[in-house]
Amino acid sequence: MPAQSGEYSARTTRPCSEQSARSGELARHDALKRLSERDRDLIRLAQDPGFARWREQIAAIGGCEKPVYLTGASVTYRASTGEVISSYTTRGEPGERLPVRCRNRRASVCEPCSRLHAGDTFHLMRAGLSGGKSVPEAVRERPRLFVTLTAPSFGPVHRITQGGPCRPRRDGGICVHGLPLVCGLVHAEMDPLVGTPVCAACYDYAGHVLWHAHAGRLWDRFTTAVRRHLASAGGIARSRLGEHLIVSFAKVAEFQQRAAVHFHAVVRLDGPNGPASPPPDWAGAEELREAVEHAAASAFVTVPESDAYGTERCAWGDRLDIQVIRSFVEGDELSDDAVAGYVAKYVSKGAADTGAGLDYRVVRYADIQAAAVSDHVRALMGTCWRLGGLAELAPPRLRAWAHTLGYRGHILTKSRRYSTTYTALRGERATHHRANLGMPDYPDTTTESDFRFAGSGHTPGAAEIARGIAEDQALSRQLAREAWEDGG
Repeated sequence: MPAQSGEYSARTTRPCSEQSARSGELARHDALKRLSERDRDLIRLAQDPGFARWREQIAAIGGCEKPVYLTGASVTYRASTGEVISSYTTRGEPGERLPVRCRNRRASVCEPCSRLHAGDTFHLMRAGLSGGKSVPEAVRERPRLFVTLTAPSFGPVHRITQGGPCRPRRDGGICVHGLPLVCGLVHAEMDPLVGTPVCAACYDYAGHVLWHAHAGRLWDRFTTAVRRHLASAGGIARSRLGEHLIVSFAKVAEFQQRAAVHFHAVVRLDGPNGPASPPPDWAGAEELREAVEHAAASAFVTVPESDAYGTERCAWGDRLDIQVIRSFVEGDELSDDAVAGYVAKYVSKGAADTGAGLDYRVVRYADIQAAAVSDHVRALMGTCWRLGGLAELAPPRLRAWAHTLGYRGHILTKSRRYSTTYTALRGERATHHRANLGMPDYPDTTTESDFRFAGSGHTPGAAEIARGIAEDQALSRQLAREAWEDGG
């Protein structure tokens, strides 16, 4: 009987254990189902054998939010002897892929890469003002101006004033549509009315869009006019100006609240050998100021004639601001670092960041109607689409640039001799990174690479980890900067 009792006990307890295990499994399954997609992805990543190496890769690219994955191999060898120095393949990497930075300048797309781009822009601009990065420090003593060029008025818009109403009654009147062109409100900084037309029917939307489409050519006319005026002031032929002085420019484009582009530009005078030589005695800051004022008032671009719009020429607006840049400032004067920081702040902003467009192209008119933009911006995009269908306006490709309201210029442009380049700055950073890792820098080498696109972006869990890595690195840089400033 005892044996039978024991057998009976074993037979009855075994099914209970199996049932408990199955219950536990179902409970874990239900718990996983209740987790969000991001949490499930985080668990998957943490359990992946290649997680540690993947995290190293993401840390190496600064926690980029939109990484591009590559697959392939590269070989570095001496060009003279053919001796192989190093080789690399993605076969041993997680997923057999290598993530690289997206290098997008817009903070709304990728904040870590935009921060890096803004830093490069700061050093690029500062080198042209204070020297460094292969630019002699003597540029501090050159005549230098910080110029702001704006678009003309296309109609009265709501604005922010210092403590007073937007458009007082004395400034108003009645438009042709019977609407009063007055506004007694005091608008706040984030008021959605700011920058929108007082009367949308009166606003010159076609002129606004066409000015954007020709802003690049207008800038070229402006720089040519500056050089021409300086040649005239020096009593020399325009074709021989380069034998006496060089005019260097660096400009950044910014969207105003009325969704019109304006330019901030640094203008510098050098001698015939560029930054290494001073300009002649007759070419100083006052002569440069006169040349800029004359060029801003006289430069224009002719628009093709059409019955679909009334604009025939594009010129600069009346609001011209010119400030002298000084190495040692007093009061409200501008310093080298202030100008460089001001320009660097705007390169990370896209049209969507200021509410003046989209960061992606539209391919059909329905995309404009569905876009999350203000009615004013939607009207500008719609005008781009309408005018873009005209044969006489085929070259500006207005439909292709409707997302930026017809503006198709680069965010930052500069003269060749102004300072260094983004490519040179990236090369210096790569050399510094290799030195920190103890990697020898071999001269006379050639690298052959064969990489292919293998995907982009993060999964939800990976995006969360990358965001944390980027925040940690940003905090580390901030603490290091504060420690350096305290020590200095």
